[in-house]
Amino acid sequence: MATNEGRGITRRTVFGGLAASAALGLTGAALATGGKTPTPETLLNLVTALEDVPTEEFDWGTLKWLMSGENSPGAEQTVGIAQIFPGKGNPVHYHPNCEEVLYMISGRGIHSLGEERIELCPGMAIRIPQDVRHNMVNTGWETIISLVTFSSGEREAVFLK
Repeated sequence: MATNEGRGITRRTVFGGLAASAALGLTGAALATGGKTPTPETLLNLVTALEDVPTEEFDWGTLKWLMSGENSPGAEQTVGIAQIFPGKGNPVHYHPNCEEVLYMISGRGIHSLGEERIELCPGMAIRIPQDVRHNMVNTGWETIISLVTFSSGEREAVFLK
């Protein structure tokens, strides 16, 4: 059993503990009164590692879903890592049941959002509202790597091409 003896409490341990508590449904009142103790099985559904999730491969790039209702029962969000290869783009699509937020980690590209075109580079984020047609085309020489999140654990995508 892990203890905190001999270790200082840090922002990371406090916020990590709060995040895990919120994910387990433990309210401030429940924590104050002892709350419930997560089981090892519960924790397995709350933690994933990039190397442990399958890679979806396409001619334009890859997707890895770190969290979703599929691999973390009860999840109310979807989180993944997307790669788009140089000169390639994912198909135009939309999400009928959720919005998407995309954060650029590396690479450069043009993101279509309805009729608009927006150039994105590392450090930029874009929010794509539900039902808005969109896609990303890599206009640079390096692979785009982006963090993608969705406001539903059961993300739906409709492809138009």
